Amino acid sequence: MTHHEAGLRRELLKEMDEEKADKFIFELVDHSNSLLFSEADKLMLDYALILTVRSSEVTVEIIEQLKDAGFDDLAIHDMCTIVAYFNFVNRIANGLGVELES
Repeated sequence: MTHHEAGLRRELLKEMDEEKADKFIFELVDHSNSLLFSEADKLMLDYALILTVRSSEVTVEIIEQLKDAGFDDLAIHDMCTIVAYFNFVNRIANGLGVELES
């Protein structure tokens, strides 16, 4: 997470000051009451979290909520593959003891 947060922070600082970037990152992690994200964005973030930490708990109901929020099958497929890919790569790096460059 440290590595990905650093990359996100670099990109955010191209568009906003450090205080706004900090607020965005905080609200990305704790997004349930955020005003920065739409309800559809929050559902997408919830889906990514469930897929990452409890993938067996993804249900038809969750997919239907995403569809009701406006995501089509391709968007849901893309969400799933992107989250799964990053989880895969992170587990390989963790499993090999890869450390961040200083």
